[in-house]
Amino acid sequence: MTIDRQTLRWNGWGPAKQENPLPDGAPQWAWIKETLGMAVLPSTPAKRLSDIMLPPCHLSAEEIKSFESIVGENQVRTDDYERAFHARGKSYHDLLYIRAGNLDVAPDAVIYPRAASEVQSVLSYCAENNMSVVPFGGGSSVVGGVNATARSATDKVITLDLTLMDGVHDVDRVAMTARIDAGIYGPHLEEKLDAQGLTLGHYPQSFEYSTLGGWIAARGAGQQSNRYGKAEKWVISARLATPTGPWSTEEFPASAAGPNLNQLVAGSEGTLGIICDATVKIHEKPQAKDYRGYLFKDFATGVEVARTINHADIPVAMVRLSDAAETYFFQTFGSSGSGGLKSKLQNAYLKWKGFAKDPCLMLIGLEGEKTTVEWAKERTSAICKKAGALAIGSSAGDRWYHGRFSSPYSRDPMMDRGIGVDTLETATSWSNILKLHEKMISAIQAALDENMGEPGQKGIVMGHVSHSYPDGASLYFTFVFPRNLEDEIGQWQRVKRAASDAIAANGGTISHHHGVGTDHTPWMAEEKGTTGMTVLKTLKAELDPKGIMNPGKLLG
Repeated sequence: MTIDRQTLRWNGWGPAKQENPLPDGAPQWAWIKETLGMAVLPSTPAKRLSDIMLPPCHLSAEEIKSFESIVGENQVRTDDYERAFHARGKSYHDLLYIRAGNLDVAPDAVIYPRAASEVQSVLSYCAENNMSVVPFGGGSSVVGGVNATARSATDKVITLDLTLMDGVHDVDRVAMTARIDAGIYGPHLEEKLDAQGLTLGHYPQSFEYSTLGGWIAARGAGQQSNRYGKAEKWVISARLATPTGPWSTEEFPASAAGPNLNQLVAGSEGTLGIICDATVKIHEKPQAKDYRGYLFKDFATGVEVARTINHADIPVAMVRLSDAAETYFFQTFGSSGSGGLKSKLQNAYLKWKGFAKDPCLMLIGLEGEKTTVEWAKERTSAICKKAGALAIGSSAGDRWYHGRFSSPYSRDPMMDRGIGVDTLETATSWSNILKLHEKMISAIQAALDENMGEPGQKGIVMGHVSHSYPDGASLYFTFVFPRNLEDEIGQWQRVKRAASDAIAANGGTISHHHGVGTDHTPWMAEEKGTTGMTVLKTLKAELDPKGIMNPGKLLG
């Protein structure tokens, strides 16, 4: 039950026929135009595929026939749509190229294998014939992780799309594990597990259009990772196809037989081999869920509460804390044009309670057995109350929960009107959270201010604590800004460089869950160190001696 590629937007997010969340005349346009200091909202539509000239396919008829002999004639695609769809991922940076019709990195062919044996056979053929291979699942990478990058001008690039490999196998209700094919989309995976009263519990924002293999390859994190863990926590073992042959990692609950090789697979981003399937931890479907909101008078108090909850060993699914800018943006953006008595009463109530000036919203999510959820609700509520928070009930949590996958749909209509939207994330220790948050906001804001296309324009920078641990947490930043239509790529590069330099200089990791791809490679050596990079490059050379696997990613 994979998703038909022809039903999806090749140059944006979601279905081709999706409803526009920001149609002309929507009240949000007037507010965002004023907030960004834009005299007009220009019309900047994406180019149609029919108006774009793709580079020629460099494969010979004989080579195409060789691939067809492995996977079947219908599973080898060289048409413009398939090549365009698989040219790049879904980052703002990628979309600048795609929407402008610059598809110089399009693969020569897209191949859809249906079994691990076919993946290995295709990979062995590519290794023998020195062709580059890019693994592809949902294509939702926001760091250049699936771009069809070639090693040279004469290199041939094959994209291996695994979405026909979407089975759930070997469900073990005693050990609570399951072996799952890497190409399965999030909704299909959860539908199959739900039918048995089970869940993986991995719900990233890209959940609707991302796959198991991609989650593992990028060390992804779901929004409820406090309960279910990041990808490297729930992966038990994996089976890969590599240029030198099949590779299966160990499958034990624990082992002291040297380093755990699963930790090399998680985060490898297709540079060592192609994940064909993985055995993962699964859970009983939670009996109860509770998501509710609290307002804090400042970000620092909210951070301290998030730390306290983690140190108290309370079984939360999520603790998400927005800073004042993000709280204001989403509250105002969501309510633009609504006004009315209800809004006035809410504002009056917040003023009366002392929360009218720059409040910060915390959402706490709980999942599990009813008694456990009820106990955790009482404990977290008590901690928040002791810190002076204002409990605002379950409506804020319910709104977030039911719309938690919706934000990416607004980016395309914003880009149609000359507006850029991008995100980045990092992680650091609790003792460094406030400093890093301040430095990041300042760095991104300054870079935006220096790179506006017209006088008077300004960007919005906001952040939140997204995932938390006993020793620290992730910080996630979103920035909305007028695009410099004369130098869009340069504008993005300068802002990205300033933000990434600020992360490296102030004790953060270059990525908490988005991965490295091509965008973060310049900062890898500083983070891993000379010895660490030597280890990774040595492993790469052993498994992929010709360097055909996802060139340019992770290691540069």
